Amino acid sequence: MPYLRDTAEYPTRYKRETNMVKNITIFTSNTCGYCQMVKKYLGTKGMTYDEVNIDKHPHRQAEAQSLSGALTVPVTVVTRHDDSQEVIVGYNLARLAPAVA
Repeated sequence: MPYLRDTAEYPTRYKRETNMVKNITIFTSNTCGYCQMVKKYLGTKGMTYDEVNIDKHPHRQAEAQSLSGALTVPVTVVTRHDDSQEVIVGYNLARLAPAVA
């Protein structure tokens, strides 16, 4: 398959390559089972991520709440190379899997 000659010919592939993951941040807590599941899933995919444990860093809890609109964890923030972000609340593989693909 050729790399990418014409964006009209390969619109989906072009979109994927320009939206590749730059950074993943997960807001977690010590007792959150779903947080462990998100981290395990990303690990099986070979993805690296930054973890912000709000029990250890309570001053970051407001940031997680602002991103998610709720007082809950995990909150996973996927930042792409074009600096767009997708915020995924909870263990939601239907959203997480395509966001990090």
